[in-house]
Amino acid sequence: MSEDKKYAGTLQLGITTSTQDRQGEIVNKREVPLLDENKIRAAFEKFCGDFYQMPPMVSAIKRGGVPLYKLARQGKVVEREARLVHVYRYGIDRIALPEIDFSVLCSKGFYVRTYVHDIGEELDCGAHLKSLRRLKSGRFDVDRAISVLQIKDASREEILSRILSLPEVSRMRGA
Repeated sequence: MSEDKKYAGTLQLGITTSTQDRQGEIVNKREVPLLDENKIRAAFEKFCGDFYQMPPMVSAIKRGGVPLYKLARQGKVVEREARLVHVYRYGIDRIALPEIDFSVLCSKGFYVRTYVHDIGEELDCGAHLKSLRRLKSGRFDVDRAISVLQIKDASREEILSRILSLPEVSRMRGA
């Protein structure tokens, strides 16, 4: 959890939600202006490198020992402190307005939902996170993962050959 992460996701412009993702209630709908690739890249570029990000209310950060998401469910909004985060690089993989597929390599403590929300505000139409997939956490990469279907169909030996040993995990963690 304390290492850099890589994600791939889809943002939807024109709709903001209470949770900054598709699970939340729609808070606002705005028209999506005609946006060219340069304007979209400029918005992403604004959130590259070091910057401060306001954690969303729907997060596991605790206030007085209570996770913010529990307070949010009660309709409460508390003051939060912006956190320094870092985006090492991003990619814009597909533009099919109102959707944009993207990837981002970021520091720990980064909220992709808030990143998408902030990009939507920069583009003057709002946005929410439509889908998200974690591709990498530290040195653990999804390319080494095995699906449930593969586990069901694989032999015991095949499954065991894919499992990381404790020494391998230790080396990946830098121990």
